[in-house]
Amino acid sequence: MKRYGHLIKLKDEKVEEYKKLHEAVWKGVLERIYQSNIRNYSIFYRDGFLFSYYEYVGMDYEADMAAIAADPTTQQWWELTIPCQEPLNTCQEGEWWAKMEEVFHVD
Repeated sequence: MKRYGHLIKLKDEKVEEYKKLHEAVWKGVLERIYQSNIRNYSIFYRDGFLFSYYEYVGMDYEADMAAIAADPTTQQWWELTIPCQEPLNTCQEGEWWAKMEEVFHVD
């Protein structure tokens, strides 16, 4: 199992819309996340930023992430959520949510 943290800005005018969307995430999106070996997934909000955390339990992260990206239901979901977000200026090319480095963990 590997832990992942990501960060992105949430547009001020989209905060309530984004929260409302996540009160009822589509079943197909949740199923695809689970099928792609993601567990314990959370998104937190504070001061215009979203922080996501999840645990990956699979064997091929790149393939599982590609399966999520190729999923038609997830693509429709992203059509609603992506306009709410704004990547950080420090993102790498092709990166939407900024990857974070884990510097501490304790069980």
